[in-house]
Amino acid sequence: MFNFPVTSLRRTIFFRSVFTYLLVIIPIIILGLYLYNWSYNNASKDISRATVTQLNYYLEDLEREIEWMELQQFDLVEDGELSKLAVTWGKLSNVERRASMNYLLHRLTSFKNSSAFIKDINVHIYSISKTISAMNSVIELDEQAYTQLIANVSKNRDRLYYSDDAVYLIASKYGGGKGDLPSYVVQIELDSEKLKESLQLLSIYEDSGSFLTSSYSGYTVMSNDESKDVVENYLEKVKETRNFLTQLTVNQEKYHIDNAYSNKLKLMLVTYLPEETVKRPLSFFYNWAWLFAMSSVIAIVVFSYSTYRFIHKPLLMLVQSFRIMEAGELDRPIVHDKKDEFGYLYTRFNHMLIKLKNLIDQDYKQKMMMQKSELKQLQSQINPHFLYNSFFILNSLAKVGDTERIEQFTIMLGEYFRFITRNGEDLVLLSEEIKHSRMYTDIQELRFSRRIRVQFNELPMEMETVKVPRLIVQPIIENAYEHSLEKMSEQGLLSITFENVNDTIHIIVEDNGTLLSDEQLYKLQHRIQNNSEENEVTGIINIHRRLSLTYGEGSGLVVERSELNGLKVMICIRINDDTQLK
Repeated sequence: MFNFPVTSLRRTIFFRSVFTYLLVIIPIIILGLYLYNWSYNNASKDISRATVTQLNYYLEDLEREIEWMELQQFDLVEDGELSKLAVTWGKLSNVERRASMNYLLHRLTSFKNSSAFIKDINVHIYSISKTISAMNSVIELDEQAYTQLIANVSKNRDRLYYSDDAVYLIASKYGGGKGDLPSYVVQIELDSEKLKESLQLLSIYEDSGSFLTSSYSGYTVMSNDESKDVVENYLEKVKETRNFLTQLTVNQEKYHIDNAYSNKLKLMLVTYLPEETVKRPLSFFYNWAWLFAMSSVIAIVVFSYSTYRFIHKPLLMLVQSFRIMEAGELDRPIVHDKKDEFGYLYTRFNHMLIKLKNLIDQDYKQKMMMQKSELKQLQSQINPHFLYNSFFILNSLAKVGDTERIEQFTIMLGEYFRFITRNGEDLVLLSEEIKHSRMYTDIQELRFSRRIRVQFNELPMEMETVKVPRLIVQPIIENAYEHSLEKMSEQGLLSITFENVNDTIHIIVEDNGTLLSDEQLYKLQHRIQNNSEENEVTGIINIHRRLSLTYGEGSGLVVERSELNGLKVMICIRINDDTQLK
Protein backbone atom coordinates (compact mmCIF):
# COMPACT_ATOMS: atom_id res chain seq x y z
CA MET A 1 0.00 0.00 0.00
CA PHE A 2 2.61 2.55 1.10
CA ASN A 3 5.01 2.36 -1.84
CA PHE A 4 6.94 5.61 -2.06
CA PRO A 5 8.76 6.06 -5.36
CA VAL A 6 10.71 9.06 -4.11
CA THR A 7 14.20 9.39 -2.75
CA SER A 8 13.22 10.28 0.84
CA LEU A 9 10.06 9.25 2.68
CA ARG A 10 10.19 12.42 4.81
CA ARG A 11 9.71 14.59 1.72
CA THR A 12 6.35 13.11 0.72
CA ILE A 13 3.08 14.96 1.26
CA PHE A 14 1.61 11.78 2.73
CA PHE A 15 4.33 11.60 5.36
CA ARG A 16 4.00 15.28 6.23
CA SER A 17 0.22 15.01 6.61
CA VAL A 18 0.45 11.99 8.90
CA PHE A 19 3.31 13.62 10.80
CA THR A 20 1.22 16.76 11.37
CA TYR A 21 -1.68 14.70 12.72
CA LEU A 22 0.66 12.78 15.00
CA LEU A 23 2.20 16.06 16.14
CA VAL A 24 -1.24 17.07 17.41
CA ILE A 25 -2.48 13.77 18.83
CA ILE A 26 0.70 12.45 20.49
CA PRO A 27 0.99 15.34 23.01
CA ILE A 28 -2.63 14.67 24.02
CA ILE A 29 -1.85 10.98 24.57
CA ILE A 30 1.29 11.88 26.50
CA LEU A 31 -0.73 14.31 28.64
CA GLY A 32 -3.25 11.56 29.40
CA LEU A 33 -0.46 9.17 30.42
CA TYR A 34 1.10 11.90 32.54
CA LEU A 35 -2.21 12.55 34.33
CA TYR A 36 -2.62 8.84 34.97
CA ASN A 37 0.90 8.50 36.38
CA TRP A 38 0.45 11.69 38.39
CA SER A 39 -2.79 10.36 39.88
CA TYR A 40 -1.15 7.02 40.63
CA ASN A 41 1.83 8.67 42.30
CA ASN A 42 -0.43 10.92 44.38
CA ALA A 43 -2.57 7.97 45.43
CA SER A 44 0.57 6.03 46.29
CA LYS A 45 1.95 8.95 48.33
CA ASP A 46 -1.37 9.43 50.16
CA ILE A 47 -1.47 5.75 51.05
CA SER A 48 2.17 5.90 52.16
CA ARG A 49 1.58 8.95 54.35
CA ALA A 50 -1.46 7.40 56.01
CA THR A 51 0.26 4.04 56.41
CA VAL A 52 3.50 5.47 57.81
CA THR A 53 1.49 7.52 60.31
CA GLN A 54 -0.35 4.37 61.34
CA LEU A 55 2.92 2.40 61.60
CA ASN A 56 4.57 5.07 63.74
CA TYR A 57 1.54 5.19 66.01
CA TYR A 58 1.64 1.40 66.34
CA LEU A 59 5.36 1.43 67.21
CA GLU A 60 4.90 4.27 69.70
CA ASP A 61 2.09 2.35 71.36
CA LEU A 62 4.25 -0.79 71.44
CA GLU A 63 7.16 1.20 72.90
CA ARG A 64 4.89 2.57 75.65
CA GLU A 65 3.65 -0.93 76.37
CA ILE A 66 7.21 -2.29 76.60
CA GLU A 67 8.27 0.64 78.81
CA TRP A 68 5.36 -0.07 81.17
CA MET A 69 6.37 -3.74 81.30
CA GLU A 70 9.95 -2.75 82.10
CA LEU A 71 8.82 -0.48 84.94
CA GLN A 72 6.70 -3.26 86.41
CA GLN A 73 9.58 -5.67 85.88
CA PHE A 74 12.06 -3.43 87.70
CA ASP A 75 9.55 -2.97 90.52
CA LEU A 76 9.25 -6.74 90.77
CA VAL A 77 13.03 -7.14 90.85
CA GLU A 78 13.16 -4.82 93.86
CA ASP A 79 10.24 -6.54 95.62
CA GLY A 80 11.08 -7.31 99.26
CA GLU A 81 9.40 -10.69 99.32
CA LEU A 82 11.41 -11.83 96.29
CA SER A 83 14.65 -10.64 97.88
CA LYS A 84 13.74 -12.39 101.13
CA LEU A 85 13.18 -15.70 99.31
CA ALA A 86 16.46 -15.42 97.45
CA VAL A 87 18.60 -14.31 100.39
CA THR A 88 17.01 -15.83 103.54
CA TRP A 89 15.49 -19.02 102.14
CA GLY A 90 17.31 -21.23 104.64
CA LYS A 91 16.13 -19.18 107.60
CA LEU A 92 12.45 -19.17 106.62
CA SER A 93 9.94 -21.66 107.89
CA ASN A 94 7.79 -23.63 105.48
CA VAL A 95 4.82 -21.42 106.26
CA GLU A 96 6.82 -18.29 105.50
CA ARG A 97 8.18 -19.80 102.29
CA ARG A 98 4.71 -20.78 101.11
CA ALA A 99 3.31 -17.35 101.96
CA SER A 100 6.07 -15.56 100.03
CA MET A 101 5.65 -17.84 97.00
CA ASN A 102 1.88 -17.37 96.97
CA TYR A 103 2.40 -13.65 97.16
CA LEU A 104 4.79 -13.74 94.16
CA LEU A 105 2.46 -16.01 92.17
CA HIS A 106 -0.42 -13.64 92.76
CA ARG A 107 1.67 -10.66 91.72
CA LEU A 108 2.98 -12.44 88.58
CA THR A 109 -0.55 -13.40 87.59
CA SER A 110 -1.81 -9.86 88.05
CA PHE A 111 1.16 -8.53 86.10
CA LYS A 112 0.51 -10.99 83.22
CA ASN A 113 -3.18 -10.19 83.06
CA SER A 114 -2.51 -6.47 82.92
CA SER A 115 -1.16 -6.66 79.33
CA ALA A 116 -2.45 -8.59 76.35
CA PHE A 117 1.09 -8.87 74.94
CA ILE A 118 2.46 -10.88 77.89
CA LYS A 119 2.42 -14.64 77.42
CA ASP A 120 4.18 -15.67 80.63
CA ILE A 121 6.34 -14.26 83.44
CA ASN A 122 9.06 -16.39 85.06
CA VAL A 123 11.15 -15.59 88.12
CA HIS A 124 14.28 -17.79 88.19
CA ILE A 125 15.76 -17.89 91.72
CA TYR A 126 19.21 -19.43 91.43
CA SER A 127 19.95 -19.52 95.15
CA ILE A 128 17.00 -21.87 95.87
CA SER A 129 16.91 -23.59 92.41
CA LYS A 130 13.29 -22.62 91.88
CA THR A 131 11.36 -21.02 89.02
CA ILE A 132 8.10 -19.26 89.82
CA SER A 133 5.87 -18.95 86.71
CA ALA A 134 2.59 -17.11 86.19
CA MET A 135 1.39 -20.05 84.09
CA ASN A 136 3.17 -23.06 85.63
CA SER A 137 3.31 -22.07 89.33
CA VAL A 138 6.52 -23.27 91.06
CA ILE A 139 8.91 -25.66 89.28
CA GLU A 140 12.53 -26.72 89.67
CA LEU A 141 15.11 -24.41 88.07
CA ASP A 142 16.83 -25.70 84.91
CA GLU A 143 20.34 -24.62 85.88
CA GLN A 144 21.84 -25.34 82.44
CA ALA A 145 19.17 -23.23 80.69
CA TYR A 146 19.61 -20.55 83.36
CA THR A 147 23.38 -20.39 82.80
CA GLN A 148 22.88 -20.16 79.01
CA LEU A 149 20.25 -17.43 79.48
CA ILE A 150 22.60 -15.35 81.62
CA ALA A 151 25.43 -15.79 79.10
CA ASN A 152 23.25 -14.67 76.17
CA VAL A 153 21.83 -11.71 78.10
CA SER A 154 25.36 -10.60 78.98
CA LYS A 155 26.29 -10.51 75.27
CA ASN A 156 23.08 -8.74 74.24
CA ARG A 157 22.62 -5.38 75.99
CA ASP A 158 19.37 -4.62 74.16
CA ARG A 159 16.07 -4.25 75.96
CA LEU A 160 14.58 -7.18 74.08
CA TYR A 161 16.11 -10.63 73.95
CA TYR A 162 15.19 -13.09 71.19
CA SER A 163 15.46 -16.85 71.44
CA ASP A 164 13.71 -19.78 69.72
CA ASP A 165 11.27 -17.57 67.81
CA ALA A 166 10.25 -15.85 71.03
CA VAL A 167 10.97 -12.42 72.48
CA TYR A 168 11.72 -11.68 76.13
CA LEU A 169 12.28 -8.83 78.56
CA ILE A 170 15.05 -9.74 81.03
CA ALA A 171 15.91 -8.10 84.39
CA SER A 172 18.23 -9.57 87.02
CA LYS A 173 19.39 -8.98 90.60
CA TYR A 174 23.01 -9.67 91.53
CA GLY A 175 24.44 -10.47 94.90
CA GLY A 176 27.60 -8.93 96.25
CA GLY A 177 30.14 -11.36 94.74
CA LYS A 178 32.11 -10.30 91.66
CA GLY A 179 31.57 -12.61 88.71
CA ASP A 180 28.83 -14.57 90.44
CA LEU A 181 25.57 -15.47 88.70
CA PRO A 182 22.53 -13.26 89.49
CA SER A 183 20.58 -14.19 92.58
CA TYR A 184 17.42 -14.20 90.51
CA VAL A 185 16.15 -13.18 87.04
CA VAL A 186 12.71 -11.86 86.07
CA GLN A 187 11.88 -13.04 82.52
CA ILE A 188 8.83 -11.69 80.65
CA GLU A 189 7.87 -13.61 77.48
CA LEU A 190 5.88 -11.60 74.94
CA ASP A 191 2.97 -13.28 73.18
CA SER A 192 3.81 -13.58 69.43
CA GLU A 193 0.24 -14.57 68.62
CA LYS A 194 -1.09 -11.37 70.20
CA LEU A 195 1.49 -9.39 68.22
CA LYS A 196 0.29 -11.18 65.10
CA GLU A 197 -3.31 -10.25 65.89
CA SER A 198 -2.35 -6.62 66.43
CA LEU A 199 -0.51 -6.60 63.09
CA GLN A 200 -3.64 -7.89 61.38
CA LEU A 201 -5.42 -4.70 62.44
CA LEU A 202 -2.95 -2.75 60.28
CA SER A 203 -4.01 -4.63 57.14
CA ILE A 204 -6.97 -2.49 56.11
CA TYR A 205 -6.62 -3.25 52.36
CA GLU A 206 -7.35 -6.48 50.56
CA ASP A 207 -4.28 -8.74 50.10
CA SER A 208 -2.17 -6.38 52.24
CA GLY A 209 -0.08 -7.53 55.18
CA SER A 210 2.47 -6.43 57.74
CA PHE A 211 5.29 -7.87 59.80
CA LEU A 212 7.66 -6.98 62.63
CA THR A 213 11.30 -7.95 62.22
CA SER A 214 14.63 -7.50 63.94
CA SER A 215 17.60 -7.25 61.59
CA TYR A 216 19.96 -8.20 64.43
CA SER A 217 18.35 -11.43 65.63
CA GLY A 218 16.25 -12.45 62.63
CA TYR A 219 13.11 -12.55 64.78
CA THR A 220 10.03 -11.96 62.63
CA VAL A 221 6.32 -12.05 63.33
CA MET A 222 3.88 -11.84 60.40
CA SER A 223 0.26 -10.79 60.24
CA ASN A 224 -0.54 -13.89 58.17
CA ASP A 225 1.35 -16.98 57.04
CA GLU A 226 0.48 -16.36 53.36
CA SER A 227 2.93 -13.44 53.37
CA LYS A 228 5.95 -15.68 53.94
CA ASP A 229 7.29 -15.28 50.36
CA VAL A 230 6.95 -11.50 50.55
CA VAL A 231 8.70 -11.35 53.93
CA GLU A 232 11.58 -13.60 52.82
CA ASN A 233 12.13 -11.62 49.61
CA TYR A 234 11.99 -8.32 51.48
CA LEU A 235 14.52 -9.43 54.12
CA GLU A 236 16.84 -10.77 51.41
CA LYS A 237 16.70 -7.50 49.44
CA VAL A 238 17.25 -5.39 52.56
CA LYS A 239 20.24 -7.52 53.46
CA GLU A 240 21.70 -6.94 49.98
CA THR A 241 20.98 -3.21 49.69
CA ARG A 242 21.07 -2.28 53.41
CA ASN A 243 18.30 0.21 52.72
CA PHE A 244 14.56 0.30 53.22
CA LEU A 245 12.54 -0.72 50.17
CA THR A 246 9.55 1.10 48.69
CA GLN A 247 8.77 -1.45 45.99
CA LEU A 248 9.13 -5.21 45.75
CA THR A 249 8.37 -7.80 43.08
CA VAL A 250 7.49 -11.33 44.16
CA ASN A 251 6.37 -14.01 41.71
CA GLN A 252 5.91 -11.34 39.00
CA GLU A 253 3.58 -9.35 41.27
CA LYS A 254 4.57 -5.83 42.34
CA TYR A 255 4.05 -4.62 45.91
CA HIS A 256 3.99 -1.15 47.42
CA ILE A 257 6.11 -1.13 50.60
CA ASP A 258 6.01 1.22 53.64
CA ASN A 259 8.46 1.05 56.55
CA ALA A 260 8.81 2.40 60.08
CA TYR A 261 11.64 1.79 62.52
CA SER A 262 11.85 1.90 66.32
CA ASN A 263 15.27 2.87 67.63
CA LYS A 264 14.24 2.00 71.18
CA LEU A 265 13.13 -1.53 70.35
CA LYS A 266 15.38 -1.97 67.29
CA LEU A 267 12.38 -3.35 65.45
CA MET A 268 11.28 -2.60 61.92
CA LEU A 269 7.59 -2.56 61.07
CA VAL A 270 6.79 -3.17 57.39
CA THR A 271 3.50 -3.20 55.49
CA TYR A 272 3.04 -4.34 51.90
CA LEU A 273 0.21 -3.69 49.49
CA PRO A 274 -0.23 -5.00 45.92
CA GLU A 275 0.14 -2.19 43.38
CA GLU A 276 -3.07 -3.37 41.73
CA THR A 277 -4.88 -2.34 44.92
CA VAL A 278 -3.35 1.13 44.65
CA LYS A 279 -4.38 1.38 41.00
CA ARG A 280 -7.90 0.08 41.54
CA PRO A 281 -9.44 3.52 42.30
CA LEU A 282 -7.88 4.73 39.04
CA SER A 283 -9.23 1.86 36.94
CA PHE A 284 -12.06 4.03 35.54
CA PHE A 285 -9.59 6.66 34.39
CA TYR A 286 -7.24 3.92 33.17
CA ASN A 287 -9.96 2.33 31.03
CA TRP A 288 -10.89 5.70 29.54
CA ALA A 289 -7.21 6.37 28.83
CA TRP A 290 -6.95 3.11 26.91
CA LEU A 291 -10.18 3.87 25.07
CA PHE A 292 -8.80 7.26 24.11
CA ALA A 293 -5.52 5.71 22.98
CA MET A 294 -7.30 3.09 20.85
CA SER A 295 -9.57 5.75 19.37
CA SER A 296 -6.50 7.79 18.50
CA VAL A 297 -4.91 4.80 16.78
CA ILE A 298 -8.10 4.18 14.79
CA ALA A 299 -8.24 7.87 13.90
CA ILE A 300 -4.62 7.71 12.72
CA VAL A 301 -5.41 4.69 10.54
CA VAL A 302 -8.52 6.33 9.05
CA PHE A 303 -6.67 9.61 8.48
CA SER A 304 -3.72 7.79 6.93
CA TYR A 305 -5.96 5.78 4.62
CA SER A 306 -7.94 8.84 3.49
CA THR A 307 -4.72 10.79 2.94
CA TYR A 308 -3.31 7.89 0.96
CA ARG A 309 -6.43 7.46 -1.15
CA PHE A 310 -7.21 11.08 -1.96
CA ILE A 311 -3.73 12.64 -2.01
CA HIS A 312 -0.88 10.16 -2.01
CA LYS A 313 -2.31 7.63 -4.46
CA PRO A 314 -2.99 10.22 -7.22
CA LEU A 315 0.48 11.67 -6.65
CA LEU A 316 1.94 8.18 -6.73
CA MET A 317 0.22 7.54 -10.06
CA LEU A 318 1.67 10.76 -11.46
CA VAL A 319 5.19 9.94 -10.22
CA GLN A 320 4.97 6.39 -11.61
CA SER A 321 3.88 7.82 -14.95
CA PHE A 322 6.97 10.04 -14.93
CA ARG A 323 9.09 6.98 -14.21
CA ILE A 324 7.49 5.11 -17.10
CA MET A 325 8.12 8.12 -19.31
CA GLU A 326 11.77 8.20 -18.20
CA ALA A 327 12.07 4.54 -19.21
CA GLY A 328 11.06 5.53 -22.75
CA GLU A 329 7.40 4.46 -22.79
CA LEU A 330 5.48 7.42 -24.20
CA ASP A 331 2.24 5.59 -25.11
CA ARG A 332 0.77 5.25 -21.60
CA PRO A 333 -1.38 8.31 -20.75
CA ILE A 334 -3.02 8.67 -17.33
CA VAL A 335 -6.74 7.83 -17.16
CA HIS A 336 -8.64 9.80 -14.48
CA ASP A 337 -12.45 10.18 -14.46
CA LYS A 338 -12.81 12.60 -11.55
CA LYS A 339 -12.93 16.32 -12.22
CA ASP A 340 -10.59 17.61 -9.56
CA GLU A 341 -7.16 19.22 -9.29
CA PHE A 342 -5.44 15.96 -10.18
CA GLY A 343 -7.62 15.66 -13.28
CA TYR A 344 -6.16 18.94 -14.55
CA LEU A 345 -2.61 17.76 -13.78
CA TYR A 346 -3.18 14.46 -15.57
CA THR A 347 -4.60 16.21 -18.67
CA ARG A 348 -1.57 18.48 -18.93
CA PHE A 349 0.72 15.47 -18.43
CA ASN A 350 -0.94 13.61 -21.30
CA HIS A 351 -0.52 16.66 -23.58
CA MET A 352 3.14 16.79 -22.60
CA LEU A 353 3.56 13.09 -23.51
CA ILE A 354 2.19 13.67 -27.01
CA LYS A 355 4.43 16.68 -27.63
CA LEU A 356 7.48 14.96 -26.15
CA LYS A 357 6.92 11.86 -28.27
CA ASN A 358 6.90 13.94 -31.47
CA LEU A 359 10.11 15.72 -30.49
CA ILE A 360 11.88 12.50 -29.48
CA ASP A 361 10.90 10.74 -32.71
CA GLN A 362 12.52 13.51 -34.73
CA ASP A 363 15.66 13.67 -32.59
CA TYR A 364 16.01 9.87 -32.31
CA LYS A 365 15.89 9.32 -36.04
CA GLN A 366 18.52 11.99 -36.62
CA LYS A 367 20.77 10.56 -33.90
CA MET A 368 20.52 6.98 -35.19
CA MET A 369 21.39 8.12 -38.69
CA MET A 370 24.46 9.96 -37.37
CA GLN A 371 25.60 6.96 -35.27
CA LYS A 372 25.18 4.52 -38.15
CA SER A 373 27.09 6.84 -40.44
CA GLU A 374 29.89 7.15 -37.88
CA LEU A 375 30.06 3.37 -37.39
CA LYS A 376 30.34 2.83 -41.12
CA GLN A 377 33.05 5.46 -41.36
CA LEU A 378 35.06 4.00 -38.44
CA GLN A 379 34.83 0.45 -39.76
CA SER A 380 35.90 1.48 -43.27
CA GLN A 381 39.10 2.96 -41.81
CA ILE A 382 40.25 -0.49 -40.67
CA ASN A 383 39.89 -2.43 -43.93
CA PRO A 384 42.50 -0.57 -46.08
CA HIS A 385 45.08 -0.82 -43.31
CA PHE A 386 44.83 -4.62 -43.07
CA LEU A 387 44.74 -4.94 -46.86
CA TYR A 388 48.07 -3.13 -47.01
CA ASN A 389 49.58 -5.50 -44.40
CA SER A 390 48.25 -8.56 -46.23
CA PHE A 391 49.90 -7.61 -49.51
CA PHE A 392 53.10 -6.86 -47.64
CA ILE A 393 53.14 -10.39 -46.17
CA LEU A 394 52.35 -11.95 -49.57
CA ASN A 395 55.13 -9.92 -51.16
CA SER A 396 57.57 -11.10 -48.48
CA LEU A 397 56.69 -14.77 -49.06
CA ALA A 398 57.01 -14.34 -52.84
CA LYS A 399 60.49 -12.84 -52.42
CA VAL A 400 61.74 -15.91 -50.56
CA GLY A 401 60.06 -18.25 -53.08
CA ASP A 402 58.09 -20.19 -50.48
CA THR A 403 55.34 -21.41 -52.84
CA GLU A 404 53.91 -23.88 -50.31
CA ARG A 405 53.31 -21.15 -47.78
CA ILE A 406 52.03 -18.85 -50.53
CA GLU A 407 49.36 -21.47 -51.31
CA GLN A 408 48.38 -21.79 -47.62
CA PHE A 409 48.46 -18.04 -47.23
CA THR A 410 46.25 -17.29 -50.24
CA ILE A 411 43.63 -19.82 -49.02
CA MET A 412 43.57 -18.26 -45.56
CA LEU A 413 43.62 -14.78 -47.08
CA GLY A 414 40.61 -15.63 -49.22
CA GLU A 415 38.70 -16.82 -46.11
CA TYR A 416 39.81 -13.69 -44.34
CA PHE A 417 38.53 -11.27 -46.99
CA ARG A 418 35.33 -13.28 -47.39
CA PHE A 419 34.60 -12.47 -43.72
CA ILE A 420 35.20 -8.74 -43.94
CA THR A 421 33.27 -8.30 -47.21
CA ARG A 422 30.28 -10.53 -46.37
CA ASN A 423 26.98 -8.66 -47.00
CA GLY A 424 28.29 -5.55 -45.25
CA GLU A 425 26.95 -6.80 -41.87
CA ASP A 426 27.76 -4.50 -38.94
CA LEU A 427 27.30 -7.13 -36.18
CA VAL A 428 28.48 -10.76 -36.15
CA LEU A 429 28.55 -13.58 -33.63
CA LEU A 430 31.52 -13.44 -31.29
CA SER A 431 32.42 -16.99 -32.32
CA GLU A 432 32.79 -15.79 -35.94
CA GLU A 433 34.86 -12.77 -34.87
CA ILE A 434 37.21 -15.01 -32.88
CA LYS A 435 37.45 -17.49 -35.77
CA HIS A 436 38.45 -14.62 -38.03
CA SER A 437 41.04 -13.42 -35.49
CA ARG A 438 42.42 -16.93 -35.14
CA MET A 439 42.72 -17.05 -38.95
CA TYR A 440 44.74 -13.84 -38.79
CA THR A 441 47.15 -15.28 -36.19
CA ASP A 442 47.53 -18.41 -38.33
CA ILE A 443 48.48 -16.16 -41.26
CA GLN A 444 51.03 -14.36 -39.08
CA GLU A 445 52.43 -17.66 -37.78
CA LEU A 446 53.36 -18.60 -41.37
CA ARG A 447 55.72 -15.65 -41.22
CA PHE A 448 56.88 -15.53 -37.60
CA SER A 449 56.65 -19.15 -36.38
CA ARG A 450 60.32 -19.20 -35.36
CA ARG A 451 60.28 -15.92 -33.48
CA ILE A 452 56.75 -15.56 -32.08
CA ARG A 453 54.68 -18.07 -30.12
CA VAL A 454 50.88 -17.64 -29.87
CA GLN A 455 48.66 -18.79 -26.94
CA PHE A 456 45.07 -18.52 -28.23
CA ASN A 457 42.54 -19.91 -25.70
CA GLU A 458 39.26 -21.48 -26.73
CA LEU A 459 36.18 -19.21 -26.61
CA PRO A 460 33.79 -20.26 -23.77
CA MET A 461 30.56 -21.73 -25.12
CA GLU A 462 28.31 -19.20 -23.31
CA MET A 463 30.01 -16.34 -25.20
CA GLU A 464 29.67 -17.75 -28.70
CA THR A 465 26.22 -16.30 -29.48
CA VAL A 466 26.92 -12.74 -28.31
CA LYS A 467 26.76 -10.29 -31.21
CA VAL A 468 29.63 -7.83 -31.56
CA PRO A 469 30.83 -5.27 -34.15
CA ARG A 470 33.11 -6.77 -36.77
CA LEU A 471 36.88 -6.42 -36.58
CA ILE A 472 37.28 -5.59 -32.89
CA VAL A 473 39.77 -8.35 -31.97
CA GLN A 474 41.94 -8.80 -35.08
CA PRO A 475 43.10 -5.14 -35.21
CA ILE A 476 44.28 -5.43 -31.57
CA ILE A 477 46.29 -8.54 -32.49
CA GLU A 478 47.61 -6.77 -35.59
CA ASN A 479 48.69 -3.83 -33.42
CA ALA A 480 50.66 -6.22 -31.15
CA TYR A 481 52.50 -7.65 -34.14
CA GLU A 482 53.17 -4.33 -35.85
CA HIS A 483 54.37 -2.28 -32.86
CA SER A 484 55.97 -4.92 -30.67
CA LEU A 485 56.36 -8.55 -31.69
CA GLU A 486 57.72 -8.02 -35.24
CA LYS A 487 60.64 -6.11 -33.75
CA MET A 488 61.68 -9.01 -31.47
CA SER A 489 64.42 -11.32 -32.74
CA GLU A 490 63.30 -14.27 -30.61
CA GLN A 491 60.94 -15.55 -27.85
CA GLY A 492 58.03 -13.31 -28.74
CA LEU A 493 54.77 -14.25 -27.01
CA LEU A 494 51.18 -13.30 -27.86
CA SER A 495 48.34 -14.34 -25.47
CA ILE A 496 44.58 -14.16 -26.15
CA THR A 497 42.30 -15.15 -23.22
CA PHE A 498 38.62 -14.77 -22.26
CA GLU A 499 36.79 -13.91 -19.00
CA ASN A 500 33.22 -13.23 -17.85
CA VAL A 501 33.19 -10.84 -14.87
CA ASN A 502 29.87 -9.49 -13.52
CA ASP A 503 28.02 -9.85 -16.85
CA THR A 504 30.89 -8.18 -18.70
CA ILE A 505 32.87 -10.14 -21.33
CA HIS A 506 36.63 -9.52 -21.21
CA ILE A 507 38.75 -10.43 -24.27
CA ILE A 508 42.38 -9.95 -23.21
CA VAL A 509 45.19 -9.52 -25.75
CA GLU A 510 48.71 -9.10 -24.34
CA ASP A 511 52.30 -9.45 -25.52
CA ASN A 512 55.79 -9.51 -24.04
CA GLY A 513 57.24 -6.70 -26.13
CA THR A 514 59.94 -4.46 -24.67
CA LEU A 515 59.49 -1.26 -26.67
CA LEU A 516 56.45 0.23 -24.82
CA SER A 517 57.52 3.14 -22.63
CA ASP A 518 55.54 4.46 -19.66
CA GLU A 519 55.01 7.77 -21.49
CA GLN A 520 53.53 6.02 -24.55
CA LEU A 521 51.26 3.94 -22.32
CA TYR A 522 50.09 7.06 -20.44
CA LYS A 523 49.25 8.90 -23.69
CA LEU A 524 47.27 5.92 -25.00
CA GLN A 525 45.33 5.61 -21.73
CA HIS A 526 44.62 9.34 -21.75
CA ARG A 527 43.20 9.23 -25.31
CA ILE A 528 40.94 6.26 -24.46
CA GLN A 529 39.69 7.70 -21.15
CA ASN A 530 38.84 11.04 -22.79
CA ASN A 531 37.23 9.26 -25.78
CA SER A 532 39.28 11.28 -28.25
CA GLU A 533 37.26 13.03 -30.96
CA GLU A 534 40.10 13.74 -33.48
CA ASN A 535 39.30 13.61 -37.17
CA GLU A 536 41.91 10.88 -37.72
CA VAL A 537 40.75 7.93 -35.64
CA THR A 538 42.63 4.66 -36.19
CA GLY A 539 43.56 1.43 -34.42
CA ILE A 540 42.74 1.11 -30.74
CA ILE A 541 40.78 4.41 -30.48
CA ASN A 542 38.69 3.26 -33.45
CA ILE A 543 37.64 0.06 -31.68
CA HIS A 544 37.03 1.81 -28.34
CA ARG A 545 34.60 4.30 -29.90
CA ARG A 546 32.73 1.57 -31.82
CA LEU A 547 32.24 -0.49 -28.64
CA SER A 548 31.11 2.58 -26.67
CA LEU A 549 28.59 3.53 -29.36
CA THR A 550 27.27 -0.03 -29.62
CA TYR A 551 27.05 -1.07 -25.96
CA GLY A 552 27.09 2.23 -24.07
CA GLU A 553 28.83 3.16 -20.84
CA GLY A 554 31.05 0.48 -19.30
CA SER A 555 32.07 -1.00 -22.66
CA GLY A 556 35.22 -0.25 -24.62
CA LEU A 557 38.95 -0.81 -24.18
CA VAL A 558 41.18 -0.79 -21.10
CA VAL A 559 44.95 -0.65 -21.68
CA GLU A 560 47.68 -1.26 -19.13
CA ARG A 561 51.09 -2.86 -18.82
CA SER A 562 50.97 -6.64 -19.09
CA GLU A 563 52.50 -9.02 -16.59
CA LEU A 564 54.48 -10.22 -19.64
CA ASN A 565 56.02 -6.67 -19.66
CA GLY A 566 54.35 -5.63 -22.92
CA LEU A 567 50.97 -4.06 -23.67
CA LYS A 568 47.75 -5.54 -22.29
CA VAL A 569 44.51 -4.59 -24.07
CA MET A 570 41.22 -5.72 -22.48
CA ILE A 571 38.11 -5.56 -24.68
CA CYS A 572 35.07 -5.01 -22.40
CA ILE A 573 31.58 -5.87 -23.68
CA ARG A 574 28.83 -5.19 -21.14
CA ILE A 575 25.88 -7.57 -21.55
CA ASN A 576 22.52 -7.37 -19.69
CA ASP A 577 18.80 -7.66 -20.39
CA ASP A 578 18.26 -3.95 -20.97
CA THR A 579 21.43 -2.78 -22.72
CA GLN A 580 22.76 -5.79 -24.59
CA LEU A 581 22.58 -3.89 -27.87
CA LYS A 582 22.29 -0.15 -27.95
